[in-house]
Amino acid sequence: MKNDVPGSANEQEIPSNWGRWGADDELGTLNLITEEARARGAAEARTGRAVSLAQPIRPEPLASGPFAPTTREVSPVQHLMQYTGGAPATADMMLVTNHHARSTHLDALGHQILDGQVYPGRPLAESVTPAGVRHGSTAAFAAGIATRGVLLDLAFEGPLPAGHPITPADFEAAEARQGVRLESGDALVVRCGWVYAIDPARPMPGISLDAVRWMHRRGVSLYAGDLGDAHPPLDPAMPGPLHRVALPRLGMPLIDVAELEELAIVCAELNRYAFLLTVAPPRIHGLTGVPVNPLAIF
Repeated sequence: MKNDVPGSANEQEIPSNWGRWGADDELGTLNLITEEARARGAAEARTGRAVSLAQPIRPEPLASGPFAPTTREVSPVQHLMQYTGGAPATADMMLVTNHHARSTHLDALGHQILDGQVYPGRPLAESVTPAGVRHGSTAAFAAGIATRGVLLDLAFEGPLPAGHPITPADFEAAEARQGVRLESGDALVVRCGWVYAIDPARPMPGISLDAVRWMHRRGVSLYAGDLGDAHPPLDPAMPGPLHRVALPRLGMPLIDVAELEELAIVCAELNRYAFLLTVAPPRIHGLTGVPVNPLAIF
């Protein structure tokens, strides 16, 4: 498999799961969530306390056009009321932008393309069509996701510095500080303490390629973070290690722009950084991604 990023690291240094679970695989690293891994997560739900990891969304009326306000950000959800009269029920329609920076969403494996191929090496032309995604779609999430989630709070003393490259040393220091260790099949939840916003004067921190290699070695099944890839890229020779390596090469689904402030508060209060993580997206097939409301249950 050729490296599609000119001048990037040697191909042998970039991890891949292509072929690991067969040529038709659509689960990717979700295959690592075995019955044992799922039971390990279920064992963390001891009190029933639940925390949402999703950003709240306030829809905007679909009837906007030239009259849309210019002083506020566009919502990822636009809605149209179908009936608001005196009947015993009302209804509406929604137009949803799945990959939006103000919507916590789950990326399917068909979202990122590598050398004209979709994980694990299926041609793009037979995988993603104008009528929908045939391979690597949200159909892989039909049974939902339930496993042990582990929060590694890198912002315990405040937000990470601008442009900070997140490395395995950051992860392992958090494990030691919190008294937890990530195991194969676990979901990795990373708090950077930032709100996702592209600001040229304040470069984002982000996941490094070394950190993706670490996730591969540890057997991470799913990544969720308030940030992921840095903007601008940490390494122009390998931009976006999460979306250019973890997603298309490892087959690791990503939960983008998670809301982790309440989770960090609860974890610190309970002194527990592992929990049952459940993700139950709507069962809509053929998409490249879908908004989700992940729950951490203690």
